[in-house]
Amino acid sequence: MVNTTVQKAADGALDPALRAAIVAALGARSLVLVGMMGAGKSSVGRRLATRLGLHFTDADTEIETAAGMSIPEIFARHGEPYFRAGEARVIARLLDHGPQVLATGGGAVMDPRTRELIRNKGVSVWLKADLDILAKRTKKRGTGDRPLVDRLKELLPLREPVYAMSDIIVQSREEPHDVIVDDIIAALPKQLEPSEPTQ
Repeated sequence: MVNTTVQKAADGALDPALRAAIVAALGARSLVLVGMMGAGKSSVGRRLATRLGLHFTDADTEIETAAGMSIPEIFARHGEPYFRAGEARVIARLLDHGPQVLATGGGAVMDPRTRELIRNKGVSVWLKADLDILAKRTKKRGTGDRPLVDRLKELLPLREPVYAMSDIIVQSREEPHDVIVDDIIAALPKQLEPSEPTQ
């Protein structure tokens, strides 16, 4: 007998009633993926959007389009504070166009205003990945030299407590990305349930 979860992951199918219920519960909110570079936000995000029938947006791509240059060029030419201010403006604009699946840059949620906007207009999902996974994936991209691994080691303890404030936490691991998508979809109904009124 074929495991139905594996079958769903393999064929990308999702029960139409479950999809409709999740999208209805989201309303105008976006599913916002947060986490370090290499956690799989773009790859998982695209698959999640396809499975839910939503639009996928990559904030980094939108920033590059708005600036007319790559993110490394923005950093080199204008510095990190300039980039972070632009990033916050772009994410604020994108959050007005939900529902969608929105992948954010690794440092986006370190800005308190961006965190507040995501809290109000989105459901945040932290793709939590261990250092060895992040190092392996960023190396595959051709960006993983030793200094980058050192940078990851430096940033993880600073960022993880902020990522941990996310509505949903899913472990990003060495599994097919569709399995991670299954984990997110399994967590969504509980997260999207209306909270019980307090007595």
